[in-house]
Amino acid sequence: MRKKRAADPANGQAHKPNSRPSDWFGSFSTRASTWLGSKWAFSAAVLVIIGWGFTGPLFRYSDTWQLVINTGTTIVTFLMVFLIQNTQNRDARAINLKLDELIHAISRAKNQMMEIEKLTDDELDVLQAKFEKIRAASMARMERKKHNNKAE
Repeated sequence: MRKKRAADPANGQAHKPNSRPSDWFGSFSTRASTWLGSKWAFSAAVLVIIGWGFTGPLFRYSDTWQLVINTGTTIVTFLMVFLIQNTQNRDARAINLKLDELIHAISRAKNQMMEIEKLTDDELDVLQAKFEKIRAASMARMERKKHNNKAE
């Protein structure tokens, strides 16, 4: 019986998401972000707020009644910052890797653009200036072609 080879993303083979059991937080944050970004989570949050509002007269709009919602929303917001940041970091990393693959696959592309996100701000400023010059030259060529086509 032949053993199945593990997927190798570097060689173009598919990689199973969440295949690393040690990345429990990444797996949790992905699932939590997916659910918490859904219409159901939003609806649940609205229902909690409505329920809290209806209990106001019961608690005579006391300081404790207000403190409950303030504390709850503060804790939820604090935790959500970490979940969202983890998800965004992973998404940005995946997008950068996909772009690196595209740059690598296109023969005319500049391989120096791979891992550009690791450059300093000064290095990025130099690159931006270089590409602004390229864009300006390209626009000038387009204008000349347009002008030449009108003259004909």
